[in-house]
Amino acid sequence: MAATEAVVPRTVAGVRPACSVQWSPVILGALAASAISMVLLTFGVGIGLSATSAHPYAGASAKALAVISALYVAVSLVASFGAGGYVAGRMRNAPAAEEVDEASFRDGAHGFAVWAVSIVLGGMLATSMAGSGLKLAVQTAAVGAAAATSNPETGAAVNRLSTTPIDYAVDRILSPASPPAGGASATSPPATVAGSRTDLAAPIGRVFATSLRTGQLEPRDRATLAATVMQQTGLPQADAEKRVDDAYAELKAAEQKAREVVEQARKAALITAFAVAATLLLACAAACAGAAAGAQNRRERTEILFFGTRRFW
Repeated sequence: MAATEAVVPRTVAGVRPACSVQWSPVILGALAASAISMVLLTFGVGIGLSATSAHPYAGASAKALAVISALYVAVSLVASFGAGGYVAGRMRNAPAAEEVDEASFRDGAHGFAVWAVSIVLGGMLATSMAGSGLKLAVQTAAVGAAAATSNPETGAAVNRLSTTPIDYAVDRILSPASPPAGGASATSPPATVAGSRTDLAAPIGRVFATSLRTGQLEPRDRATLAATVMQQTGLPQADAEKRVDDAYAELKAAEQKAREVVEQARKAALITAFAVAATLLLACAAACAGAAAGAQNRRERTEILFFGTRRFW
């Protein structure tokens, strides 16, 4: 039986072994893209602040400023990643003999790596900043809660400021009756008080919350609220029922307005998400194209002059 001898490939002197990914140009390109985008975005913030004004009917409108800002951010990111990809492609070493057939793909892949590294690092930085902001907000809320606990008057003042539409509706129907014309209030008997506002607010709020959820105020609940208003204010039944109806109508209008605001915010967030995703995809394409262009200029030994000189500055 003939013995087989393993063939060990030898490295030819002067021939560099193939390296699929060259991380030095990738990191340099990612840093270049991040730095250029930061400079451009900072410059854009200055332009945006100069276009706004605190005076009414002065400066650009909010909608126009939002559209221009979005376009500027998109162009800045695409240009920054294109420049970072070009730097990576230009600084990458020449492909080895076994890489020549797919050199174009590898050049573009280095541009993709520039984009990926920048996005990952930017996402980590944004997450860290968001976590720090959330921690600061929690600490601030804890300090405020401690201050409110140690000072009941301050806590009560804060609670009075933090009202909801239902609280406002309760205040409306439990507010004292207006004195009749001609000064007859001096001879009018005071309203009968069946309970404090704190005792009445919870059941009234539950009635309003249930009616908002079902979409209508049940006749039984309406009669109960009208009776409560009559006991608290001394109003006639017709006036008490009218007060309940007005408070419920205002509460429904406030709820509808809140729903419209939430819907507008949802649509704005949806459009923003798609716009950001599209911008990042364009930036990825720009980075890949920039890396391919840089590698092409490297192979052709194309000189790039900065202010008439071969130096970088």
